[in-house]
Amino acid sequence: MSDLIIYNTPDGKSSIALYAKDGSVWLNQTQIAELFATSKQNIGQHVSSILKESELDADSVVKNYFTTAADGKNYNVTFYSLEMIMAIGFRVRGVRGTQFRQWANRNLTEYLRKGFVMDDER
Repeated sequence: MSDLIIYNTPDGKSSIALYAKDGSVWLNQTQIAELFATSKQNIGQHVSSILKESELDADSVVKNYFTTAADGKNYNVTFYSLEMIMAIGFRVRGVRGTQFRQWANRNLTEYLRKGFVMDDER
């Protein structure tokens, strides 16, 4: 992948690695499930619904990348763009979804435009 951005949940229970590439941020279903504190199956259902309803176009929000797993083998893994992550967040409707959307609106837009974000809270 490319640049790495770390999102820490406000409750401190999770730290998610977001990958910035091609003008967006990318996560796989397992990472999105952790981000929104839900199951991978639930995320898969939301992805299917979003694409079936033509809310988003798969060609612009879904990409496959080869990633190296803990076993040292390369696997073709499906990743989803920030647009898809946000759309899923609206459907999940949890506190974590709201917290991530607020953080993303404050930080990711600036990062993707400028290539950096100043962490003023520190």
